[in-house]
Amino acid sequence: MTMLAGKVAVVTGAASGIGARTAEIFVREGARVLIADLRRDRGERLARTLGESGSFIRTDVTVEADVERMIAHAVERFGRLDCLVNNAGKSDAYTNILELNLEQLDAIIAVHLRGVLAGLKHAARVMIAQGSGSIINIGSVAGIRAGGGAHCYSAAKAAAIHITRCAAAELGEKGIRVNSVSPGVTATGAIAKDLGMARADEVDEHPEYAEAAIRAILPRYQPLVRVIQTDDIAQAVVFLASDASRMITGHNLVVDGGSSAGWPIAAGRSDSELFLRTLREALPGA
Repeated sequence: MTMLAGKVAVVTGAASGIGARTAEIFVREGARVLIADLRRDRGERLARTLGESGSFIRTDVTVEADVERMIAHAVERFGRLDCLVNNAGKSDAYTNILELNLEQLDAIIAVHLRGVLAGLKHAARVMIAQGSGSIINIGSVAGIRAGGGAHCYSAAKAAAIHITRCAAAELGEKGIRVNSVSPGVTATGAIAKDLGMARADEVDEHPEYAEAAIRAILPRYQPLVRVIQTDDIAQAVVFLASDASRMITGHNLVVDGGSSAGWPIAAGRSDSELFLRTLREALPGA
């Protein structure tokens, strides 16, 4: 028995990266999936590979009418709605606080928070009538740990993680679960875009380039010395969409290889040695 047999899902930002892999695994697990994205060519191409189980609709999650139309399309095409994955994202290159562009903040909030709220609002209407549903918001480790992401992006993701809890508290009595998944640094083109790379689209097409770059610095910040891939995030989303997680709501599932737990011991070993050496030299009579 597949985990999502008979279920219908909408995945936003599904034309590439985490969203695309989530859509693929949802279909493999028995779901029918509506792919929502701004990029028509990629979205339609992915929908074709999914066959009768896939459909595409061009959607700008910052436009509420688009989100409402997206949900209506899923119900019209597949007859119901069991899961919404709010995955659409916008890159945000790091700048220091003195150089913040507040118009960029508005754009980031529009996608990562306003878009999530619009999805919650319109999916909940359908799910309340059904008496069931699972909504999964894609957060980020940057939303729970400072220093690893751009300020606007980190703030928006922190807000999305908290609105997950707020919605879970309200919608639980209606049979609707609301959770979030917070990825660590994952091998997609998005990480290149966040760093302002001019060839980020090329990395999007070839995530193995990002994987090699991440592996080079991995031992310094992540206890599990393995690059996080889109499969790792998608599998977590599948779990939260499935009946296997029927008693989980208001939870932020962090998939970061342990980076939010603390620095790897090996990374801090040289600091410990420096501390002890400096202390010994400072002691009288050393």
